[in-house]
Amino acid sequence: MQSDYTLELLTQAYFDCRKNKRTTDSALRFELDLERNLAQLHDELMQGTYRPGRTICFAIARPRPREVWAADFRDRIVHHLLYNKIAPRFHARFIADSCACIPGRGTLYAAKRLEAKVRSQTHNWSRPGYYLKMDLANFFVSIDKRRLWLRLSPQIPEPWWRNLAALILFHDPRENVHVRGAKDLLKAVPPHKRLTNAPPLHGLPIGNLSSQFFANVLLDGLDQFVKHQVRAKHYIRYVDDFVILHESAQWLNDALREINDYLPQLGLALNPRKTILQPISRGVDFAGHVIKPWRREIRRRTVRTALARIETLPAGQTLESINSYLGLMRHADARHDRTRVANAARRRGHCVDAQATKAYRQAEITQITQESFR
Repeated sequence: MQSDYTLELLTQAYFDCRKNKRTTDSALRFELDLERNLAQLHDELMQGTYRPGRTICFAIARPRPREVWAADFRDRIVHHLLYNKIAPRFHARFIADSCACIPGRGTLYAAKRLEAKVRSQTHNWSRPGYYLKMDLANFFVSIDKRRLWLRLSPQIPEPWWRNLAALILFHDPRENVHVRGAKDLLKAVPPHKRLTNAPPLHGLPIGNLSSQFFANVLLDGLDQFVKHQVRAKHYIRYVDDFVILHESAQWLNDALREINDYLPQLGLALNPRKTILQPISRGVDFAGHVIKPWRREIRRRTVRTALARIETLPAGQTLESINSYLGLMRHADARHDRTRVANAARRRGHCVDAQATKAYRQAEITQITQESFR
């Protein structure tokens, strides 16, 4: 039985998928004969013969070397199909402090929400407080799919959709993979962080929408535990990074012990090297921002990376990168940083508006000027 699956749902999933992936090789191949490929995918889903295809594995260097697993475009469409159907029911159960891969809850949402919590905890910076920041060790690689399935399947009563979820979750991309990119960069990824070295039925491929969603489903158990068992008033999580605020350092140490005792139930563990307990007044680094007394800044590393990229990128690729960084900095107290990026943009031959919020090509400025005098 196909439940309430329809071709219209698949078509909508295709449109959602193509928003950010339309220029990839697999997307272009799929769209060369769009109607036939979409109809074939629909038939496979209807008949129960659909199976995930080949995955491309490559490594990226920033912010640190790690593997990325890119599913074929047609498989990404199926990921969106499943996500569009079942995600809303899970999102309704998630706490408001669970961020990432949830509409409207990106890095800016996470940073602003933590800033509000910091102001509440410190009575608008008038009282001292402490923060405990934690990070899960080798998170995506260490996820036990069987434990995840126990949390996922009860919320999918429809047999057709539950079978599709199981097919996507338990698919092992290592069985049909094409490795691309520099081999030296892949070797730079620590062995314990490589999905290729994960035990059977462990690990989710970084790079898929389904992996991000499944990770949130698993970590909802942690969110509920921290809020209702540890009873942390000020808590927030972005993927596998999470922060708790409190007036007492001893209370936070007790909370740390409780969390360490609970995480094995999810098959997870904390990274002790990234567990930080210190006064809030020193600044809280979270989701790409640093919350300090009376201001929220961008990470210094992000600013350095921005300046280095603008100086070294090919001329045809600089504008998009510049505007991306200016857009990020526009939402923080980063006037000085925006000025530095704007100056770097001008050195590459671009024009920047007076507020240092957007860069333009010289030709665009000429056209705008001409039109203003018509």
